[in-house]
Amino acid sequence: MPHDHHHHHALPEDGGDRNLWLATGVNLALTLAQIVAGVVSGSLALIADAIHNLSDAISLVLALAARRIARRPADATMTFGYGRIEVVTALVNYTTLIMVSIWLAAEGVMRLLDPQPVEGWIVVIVAGLALVIDAVTALLTFRMAKNSMNVRAAFLHNLADALGSVAVIVAGTLILLYDWRLIDPIVTLGIAAYILWHAGGEVMPAIRILMMGSPGDPAAEEVLQAMRGIEGVRDVHHLHLWRMQEHETALEAHVVRSTGQGDAVRIALKEMLAQRFHIHHSVIEIEPEEAACQGVPAIGH
Repeated sequence: MPHDHHHHHALPEDGGDRNLWLATGVNLALTLAQIVAGVVSGSLALIADAIHNLSDAISLVLALAARRIARRPADATMTFGYGRIEVVTALVNYTTLIMVSIWLAAEGVMRLLDPQPVEGWIVVIVAGLALVIDAVTALLTFRMAKNSMNVRAAFLHNLADALGSVAVIVAGTLILLYDWRLIDPIVTLGIAAYILWHAGGEVMPAIRILMMGSPGDPAAEEVLQAMRGIEGVRDVHHLHLWRMQEHETALEAHVVRSTGQGDAVRIALKEMLAQRFHIHHSVIEIEPEEAACQGVPAIGH
């Protein structure tokens, strides 16, 4: 009886880990420099950017650890493998971003009510340095971010930081030119809003995978109709479609076959699922017409 289960849980060793370590180191150094400069200058926006950079470094460490764990092969404890740890890590990173943005917003509001003096030159110089480091860090993780939700979370940390550094430079320049102190908390609120917007948009896909929701592409209804269109298939029910990890969709279904049809139906279904929908992990239970389940839903259970 053919099963045609192909698993791709292990991640290949490449230069990605080295890039993540390098990005972590420069972010930690930048965080320390920004905190010192923020305290000396009195800039809340600079300290806000420093805290965000610290969260970047933590997110990079988590991303690196998750990549290593995800390479472990399936075993008796984790029969589906360890690949989903990257989704868990992404959720942790996005949740952290949301918490940081809320804290920054609260601090920004307090500074709006009680503006403090800010040393503009220190703000501009350190934020300029931060912009360069954030841009380099984003470039180090850009290629990996395309195919990994885990690394993409870390990449978005750094991309948001780069844009935040631009905003801080603008704030420092306006303070130098016009002594406009309110711009510092206004920029802080802008950074907080931008982080929240990004994190809020990315956190739901991670939750969807962990909740074993259907991937959306392909849609469960589309897969159902395609399966029912295979010759020899009388009906399909109890269809479950989910992602075992970010890039591996799995399927489980009961298929009612026509009288006289054997394993040819199962083989045809598996070939169609693999070729049309790239579903290589499918568990199909074949039922003869006379013993088919009655009164059950087509999708779900």
